[in-house]
Amino acid sequence: MKDVLKPVMVPIHREGWAFIALAALLSCVLAVFSWGFLFIGIPLTAWVVYFFRDPDRVTPARQGLVIAPADGVICSIGLAAPPPELEMGDKPMNRIATFMNVFDVHVNRMPCDASVVSMSYRPGKFVNADLDKASTDNERQSIRIESVNGKEIAVVQIAGLVARRILCDIEPGDELRAGERFGMIRFGSRVDVYLPRTVQPMVCIGQRMIAGETVMADLGGHRGKEGARKGEIR
Repeated sequence: MKDVLKPVMVPIHREGWAFIALAALLSCVLAVFSWGFLFIGIPLTAWVVYFFRDPDRVTPARQGLVIAPADGVICSIGLAAPPPELEMGDKPMNRIATFMNVFDVHVNRMPCDASVVSMSYRPGKFVNADLDKASTDNERQSIRIESVNGKEIAVVQIAGLVARRILCDIEPGDELRAGERFGMIRFGSRVDVYLPRTVQPMVCIGQRMIAGETVMADLGGHRGKEGARKGEIR
């Protein structure tokens, strides 16, 4: 029975309990005036619970793999300079952008075994995170990390059209393993990963990512000559 219920009884992120309580309280207050409001309040509360779910993930443990930091769909892959506040230079890197809609798990995870070199928060706009300009215009939390094999990567949490809070629980000097949780973004957002030019992405636009599980690239360079991947809907 425990194994049957495990996919359903998903843990809730600690940031979610206040919102769940607020949604439930609002539903009860509205029900005092009319029972009909329960048809709005109960689905709303259920959605808030669903949004803040925080399931465990099975992370590939081989050193050198870059694992998806966020659930969602790859919305763009291409060359772009990393955020200037990270002081990683202005040479283009391979950027993979993952868009999270309001139904995705919004807990973010470390893409590889790495140490945190520096971090920088930038206020900004809240345009649709699916747009390419969101990487430069929107509110963001930029993180510069160094993998165990010495390669530098940038991970950027970006607020979206609905998102109004970026949460990041790490600090410079922290050492994390691939797949470990490091924060979340509330209510719709995007996460960009900047990889060295020598590291070829192993995913394609439109592909769905599972944070902590989907392999995005190989820092060992085993895929360096493959070229950009293309996907087909079948």
